[in-house]
Amino acid sequence: MNTPTSIRNLVCVLLFGFLFVSCSREEYVVYDVNPVEVEGVNYGKNKKKSVEQYISILYANLFQRALSANQLVEIRDLIESIGDQQVAFEIVLSNFMNRADVEIPSNTEMRADVDGFINDTYRRFLIRLPTEAEKTWFRNYIQTHPFLTPQIIYMSFALSNEYQYY
Repeated sequence: MNTPTSIRNLVCVLLFGFLFVSCSREEYVVYDVNPVEVEGVNYGKNKKKSVEQYISILYANLFQRALSANQLVEIRDLIESIGDQQVAFEIVLSNFMNRADVEIPSNTEMRADVDGFINDTYRRFLIRLPTEAEKTWFRNYIQTHPFLTPQIIYMSFALSNEYQYY
């Protein structure tokens, strides 16, 4: 009878010993990290372009030259006469893209240097370089969609929300 009591006492002592050891205080390591300001994708673009600014910048991006004042007034009046401004921008952009003197790289040029095309397009339309995530996504998208053309990409950039702001 004496043996089970001594075993019970030994088990109790061991449990209390483990409990005491497991409750010891841990040392936490604190790393000093310098705070870093991170810009959003728009990089501080928070002012919406006026109709005149949008038309002038769009024309310069597509034709690599300035739009005349008379043409600017005609296009502005056209846009203001249409109720839905987004639809009006799409119509004007479509008309610009159908002109013969628009300066867009060919599909062959785009596919020959996809990274260069992506960088040039971001600089041309958004006045910034793409992030690595944007570059990777676009590269994969262009490579997996054989019917995607530079015209479609230029239209998507010109109609993007970021392009609407400066």
